[in-house]
Amino acid sequence: MDTIWAPWRLAYVAGDSSKKKEKCDSGSKKETCFLCRYHQDDSATDRENLVLLRGEKAMVVFNRYPYNNGHLLITPQEHLGDLLEISAEVQAECQELLAQMITLLRETIQPDGFNIGLNLGHVAGAGLPGHLHWHIVPRWNGDTNFMPVISDTKVIPQSLEALYDLLSKKLNS
Repeated sequence: MDTIWAPWRLAYVAGDSSKKKEKCDSGSKKETCFLCRYHQDDSATDRENLVLLRGEKAMVVFNRYPYNNGHLLITPQEHLGDLLEISAEVQAECQELLAQMITLLRETIQPDGFNIGLNLGHVAGAGLPGHLHWHIVPRWNGDTNFMPVISDTKVIPQSLEALYDLLSKKLNS
């Protein structure tokens, strides 16, 4: 068996059990919704939480289990699980953030394309079905290589913190 060193994943795997017992602002979930917690947290914790950008009604956060380098999530503040439940105003802000992040990623890490998606419901692949979020996954020609094909292993070449710093610097310039 091959081992790939990925120390940044320990914080998620080990987790902070005190945060897992909190409830969402909607009070409808038994466990913490990390997106609601990030929306409620002070912006001083944005780097720790990997919150890249906050809008009025939505935000951009890194996926802690990225499919590819630069995998971002666009999420409304409201804890709603169905696209038909959010207002046109919130949908518009999410789409504006989506376009802004595509521009940012093109300028910084130069992907050849993107997969962009929204999974509605658990059976559709939503890992957090109660809180809508769009995925932006940068793609490069040849980003599928022998590692996932032969060993069912994906290699992400850049740490989340290093990419956070790069994108944050570009956003603030």
